[in-house]
Amino acid sequence: MADGAGRKRRGGGRAGNAARRGGVVIEQMPWHPPINIDRPVEPLNEEGVAAVHEGAMQILEDIGIAILNPEALELFREAGCSIDGDVVRCSREFIMEMVGKAPDTFTLTPRNPDRQITVGGNTLLFGNVSSPPNYWDMEIGRKVPGTREMCRNLLKLTQYFNCIHFAGGYPVEPVDLHASVRHLDVLYDKLTLTDKVMHAYSLGKERVEDVMEMVRIAGGLTHEEFDATPRMYTNINSTSPLKHDYPMLDGWMRLARRGQGLVVTPFTLAGAMAPVTMAGAVTQSLAEGLIAIALAQYINPGCPCVIGTFTSNVDMKSGAPAFGTPEYMRATQMTGQLARFYGLPMRSSGVCAANVPDGQAMWETSNSLWAAVQSGTNMVYHAAGWLEGGLIASPEKFIMDCEVLQQIQRYMDPMICATGPDEIALDAIRAVGNTGHFFGIQHTQDRYETAFYQPFLSDWKNYEGWEVAGGIWTPERAHHLFKEIIASFEEPPMDVAIREELAAFVAKRKEEGGAPTDF
Repeated sequence: MADGAGRKRRGGGRAGNAARRGGVVIEQMPWHPPINIDRPVEPLNEEGVAAVHEGAMQILEDIGIAILNPEALELFREAGCSIDGDVVRCSREFIMEMVGKAPDTFTLTPRNPDRQITVGGNTLLFGNVSSPPNYWDMEIGRKVPGTREMCRNLLKLTQYFNCIHFAGGYPVEPVDLHASVRHLDVLYDKLTLTDKVMHAYSLGKERVEDVMEMVRIAGGLTHEEFDATPRMYTNINSTSPLKHDYPMLDGWMRLARRGQGLVVTPFTLAGAMAPVTMAGAVTQSLAEGLIAIALAQYINPGCPCVIGTFTSNVDMKSGAPAFGTPEYMRATQMTGQLARFYGLPMRSSGVCAANVPDGQAMWETSNSLWAAVQSGTNMVYHAAGWLEGGLIASPEKFIMDCEVLQQIQRYMDPMICATGPDEIALDAIRAVGNTGHFFGIQHTQDRYETAFYQPFLSDWKNYEGWEVAGGIWTPERAHHLFKEIIASFEEPPMDVAIREELAAFVAKRKEEGGAPTDF
């Protein structure tokens, strides 16, 4: 596989032929955010849940969280919390009262209302890879800094795949765009290349306000219509251990005031930024998340909030982050139990530490994704395309992950487990009896096209058939698909006047200098 880029002259294979069937690159499953029909995995007993909750409350009451945003600090003071320098201590009564105001379910409505998503309940949503500074594909064959073209191509994959339900942050950081205007160009690309739910980075007033205005323009909305229902969201990370910084809380409060979606995800790596024990890391993570949700509810009771988890462990030999580990899976499941305890929707991630789209990448990501399923997660960040602990985005990995996401979606189809007379199929069993087979009977013929999941990337031929077709390894097949999807991509429709207004806003903000930077 290492010389795959040099072998790309080989065609064929299931993926290679797909583009020639009536111009359709793949036959994928329709847009249908899955409903998780399984009971969640709950590793903690009742006493364990109570212990983790008690630990989080003691952190908030006794140890405190540093709040490095003066405006947020004053709001906590106004709410009656104890302030010591920049450390805030909140009573459990205040925290639980505020958290209790957050809805357990809400919707996010993008510019295409047919792409509206429900966050909470049993809905399972997948988002694209977000924020890696680097990019890898088989044609380049090495890790390189991200560019706008790479970012646009990954956005096209985000739009193309029906199993991707929301557009996270930049799928790769386009470092060829100056940081002061990067958000303007990327949001213009996101809003024109996709029609799915948008994200804003909480990295300063200008970026957040610009994104909200661009989402409003793209939706053809008045300011009142934008504020009336959640149209977009942000995700913030605490600065573990036990701190929230200035810019993220600034963006958090701006979106809270306008009733937009809020996701808080402490990045607690056990053994580094959190205790080495997973229960301790989860406890700390919850405390860091709950105080941000309490702040949002104090500002705007009932605004939509999601508790996120990014609790994993480090490699104790090197200090490097590890993902998709047994500990990561259990931490995600434990956080899911506590999210239900607090009545909050939950976010987790599909992540890995692998450097290229190989076997390690897929087993670690699959572990992460199934932990999300088992935990009752509602929003799965980085569900497609993530490598090297979030430092690399890869289109091949994106497409390989989408195969797994479609399988999860199919797994959640309740018809697989239906038990009506047609499914028990006694008449079919009786007709075949002891000597026949089921291939040719009418019961099979009526269902053969839809009976089982049909992959778009996996190759189910035997070895000889696979070898005759070119011996294409999975990442190579994914690379061929990537090229075919990009070549055939069609932008979702947008009103010409709205597109012009959006472009004019970008031009105006660039003339004004965009967002301030440190350089």
